[in-house]
Amino acid sequence: MCRWAAYIGQPIFIEDIVSRPGHSLVEQSHCASECKTAINADGFGLAWYGDHPEPGLFRDILPAWSDPNLASITRQVRSRLFLAHVRASTGTATSRNNCHPFAVGRWSFMHNGQIGGYSQFRRDAEMMIPDALYPHRKGATDSEALFLIALGEGLDDDPKGALERATARMEALSRQKGTTPHFRMTAAFSDGERLYAVRYASDDHAPTLYHRWSDTRGGRAVVSEPLEAGECWEAVPAGTFCTFEGNGVRVEPFQPTMMKALAAE
Repeated sequence: MCRWAAYIGQPIFIEDIVSRPGHSLVEQSHCASECKTAINADGFGLAWYGDHPEPGLFRDILPAWSDPNLASITRQVRSRLFLAHVRASTGTATSRNNCHPFAVGRWSFMHNGQIGGYSQFRRDAEMMIPDALYPHRKGATDSEALFLIALGEGLDDDPKGALERATARMEALSRQKGTTPHFRMTAAFSDGERLYAVRYASDDHAPTLYHRWSDTRGGRAVVSEPLEAGECWEAVPAGTFCTFEGNGVRVEPFQPTMMKALAAE
């Protein structure tokens, strides 16, 4: 399992989320408290939005706590919308191309969780990526495959529905050829204007997800684990899709099993 944090709001220094809080994302890279393993040392990454439609991207394979470039960049760069991730591999290699977030055009995407038995149906999943998007398949993770399949399902026009359809397809493969748990995830993604987040599992063990508005910062953080003890963070229920825009939150059911049932009719 991995840990991640995202932010949308007034521009802040990225370190205000990634490294300065008492239980920052860097702290979670070696002392996570709400996942299977406390260590998330198989690389890290940042995607941030500025003056261009496409996000900036910085990823590397060092543990987040030991990379001086990460500390320097997060201290100097301000952004109104960014995604940050520390990785714990579920089986694929520790390489820069396997580090999150992933980016295609204006979209960025990061994921925490697992798709059961992915190595047993990886070829089938690859075949679900449209030809036009396959050149963006740089790594070997289930996460990147899910992102590209969602783009092919219409992420530009229907973010929630596209991810539901992609999730349903991948979960169906796991049920046919993989193992349990078939699907557990939290994910965050953005088009540079809105931040989307989802919490879902095919069983009763969806990874944790929280969000919190800060009047001081004028923005909202969405995180795997609360960044400070004693703060009031709102837990996102399992089976939920959230859209964050401005200071608003829209919460909707996330129902890939419903999409799978409709497709079968």
